[in-house]
Amino acid sequence: MILDEDMRFLLKIRRKGILILPKKLREAVGFEEGDEVIVEVIGDSLVLRALKPKMVDVDLKLVEKLLREEDKFEEQRFRRMLQSGENNA
Repeated sequence: MILDEDMRFLLKIRRKGILILPKKLREAVGFEEGDEVIVEVIGDSLVLRALKPKMVDVDLKLVEKLLREEDKFEEQRFRRMLQSGENNA
């Protein structure tokens, strides 16, 4: 049941705590079947937000370059550890 034009609904909590979100409400916030929803308690209110991981573009060549640099750094570090161990022995 819609109470006013500001997308305010009167909903009834059903058996076992089930709350049905009307289609108009789901569409207004972009909820789709199968979406995971984060529910937060803020004061005496519930806030629902769709959990939608952000997708980002990644430059694979840059990632590979950074991983190679990290690998070289770790190899140098390991060699220094071995050398210092040999010097202390």
